[in-house]
Amino acid sequence: QSLPQQKLLTWLSVLECVEVFAEMGTARVWGEMGRWTIIVLIQLAKAVLRLLLLLWYKGGIQTSPPIVPLNREQQQPLHPQDTEDSSSGKDQTYVGRRSSRVVRSLQSTPSLQSRHWGSPQQREESQSRRAEEMNQPPTPLGLQETIAESIYITRPLLHLLSLGVWGQRSWKPWLLSAVLDISSLSLLSDLKDLNRRERAELRRRTILLLYYLLRSPFYDRYSEGRILLLLRLLADYVPGVGFVTRKRAPLLYPHFCWVEENQGSWA
Repeated sequence: QSLPQQKLLTWLSVLECVEVFAEMGTARVWGEMGRWTIIVLIQLAKAVLRLLLLLWYKGGIQTSPPIVPLNREQQQPLHPQDTEDSSSGKDQTYVGRRSSRVVRSLQSTPSLQSRHWGSPQQREESQSRRAEEMNQPPTPLGLQETIAESIYITRPLLHLLSLGVWGQRSWKPWLLSAVLDISSLSLLSDLKDLNRRERAELRRRTILLLYYLLRSPFYDRYSEGRILLLLRLLADYVPGVGFVTRKRAPLLYPHFCWVEENQGSWA
């Protein structure tokens, strides 16, 4: 990746990390009008950055989060003692005569902080495999796939626009967002030879379709009564569950409303 592309990914990651805090802080200071203003500005900035990555830098299917968090345990290099032993010709492993089991020799045992349960060869292979997966270039997108990804990127803006036109209690914003999500996934389903990150991203987007069951007005009409009935049944017949559900059930509806109104969860 080029340096400008890395900067765009960094700014996009920063926006995704602070958007909920910015929304709640703005609502506390400037009220509801300020809250919706900061939501529109953040979603507009995110859409612009994502479109630049898609159209200008050919970033392919964009994952969430844009920058994969570093797993320090997996990225931890081999112990220096292992390198010294390998350079000096000492055997790092011992193969059992009868069982043919490969175990680490006592001479090459690392410190407790960097110790792992696999053999050095297995760890080197896993690290090289992860490095290859991380360094795989994005899958080139055709016209159909580019349109599908553009639909997914602009969906939060279209949803906000529909909320301003038809109101928060109307079915039209809910239906519009669902149609855009399903259309984007349908157009991307024909794409083959995806790398591991892109396949995981498409699975994540498919699972997120279940959140439409918890968004107004579908939640108000259909899901609320069934969820509260299920919580009451669990509280009555499952020992220990009632301690949590009886106190939390009255708070579920305001929580789901906040998830619905929080546009960060739509991005």
